[in-house]
Amino acid sequence: MLSASGLWWGLLGVAAFSFTLPFTRMAVDGLSPLFIGAGRAVVAAVCAAAVLLVTRQAWPSGTQWLRLAVVGGGVVAGFPLLTSFALQTAEAGHGAMVIGLLPAATAAMAVIRGRERPTRSFWLFALLGAMAAVLFASLQHGGAGQLRWADLLLFAAVIAGAVGYAEGGLLARELGAWQTVSWALVLFSPLMLGLTVFSVTQEPPVATPVHWAAFAYLGVVSMFLGFFAWYRGLAIGPMAQVSQVQLVQPVLTLLWAALLLGEHITVPTILGGAAVIMCAGLAVRARLTRKGS
Repeated sequence: MLSASGLWWGLLGVAAFSFTLPFTRMAVDGLSPLFIGAGRAVVAAVCAAAVLLVTRQAWPSGTQWLRLAVVGGGVVAGFPLLTSFALQTAEAGHGAMVIGLLPAATAAMAVIRGRERPTRSFWLFALLGAMAAVLFASLQHGGAGQLRWADLLLFAAVIAGAVGYAEGGLLARELGAWQTVSWALVLFSPLMLGLTVFSVTQEPPVATPVHWAAFAYLGVVSMFLGFFAWYRGLAIGPMAQVSQVQLVQPVLTLLWAALLLGEHITVPTILGGAAVIMCAGLAVRARLTRKGS
């Protein structure tokens, strides 16, 4: 049965993540994509290490470290780096179109990894929601157009994010929501620090305060605080249903892109956004059955 608290925690995480693409698009105008993708993880890892130290958290077990590596590979390294490089050429609205597939991908990973068995109605609404999300963002730019290199990077980011979300949601039930993302950040901090230093040697940052402010949000909120709420919601679950609230993210992302980057929103876009929210609500309300029940 779907918990209202799980839903609200998920929505809070989605609200935090909805600024990620616009701020990434803003930051790449002054900072290299490698610096943004790796550096934001370093900032988040410093915050995570401080919180873990102050609260004296118990260390994960051997198996849990392996699962944290899966989480980190998806959401600490994979998703940030892939989206940063993609948004060098793609607009934030176009990125929202592809990232709109993430909830359906997360639900699929929840079925594979978490042994959750959504009903047919759930899959119907999830599929419709993903299609609506793609159509919704496409209308913003007059059509999806031809597949570009940036699109391939974004599709890869969807897969990476889905794997990290699903495994992180399961692990959060054992370690706790914020503990899971914190340990994953600490685990990947040597790699991300090395990539950050390399990026600085290759292309020293030359940015304005606005670029640095966007980068700070990506490090503190998108990579750290947002996951507190998101993994908390997934842990309460059911994961496959809570993940569908992320269908609202393309709507919010295009809204922030319009306000912050000046991207134009049309009436068809507004109607498409309403369809996305409706499908998300129907998917969330669909019952979920467990294997063997």
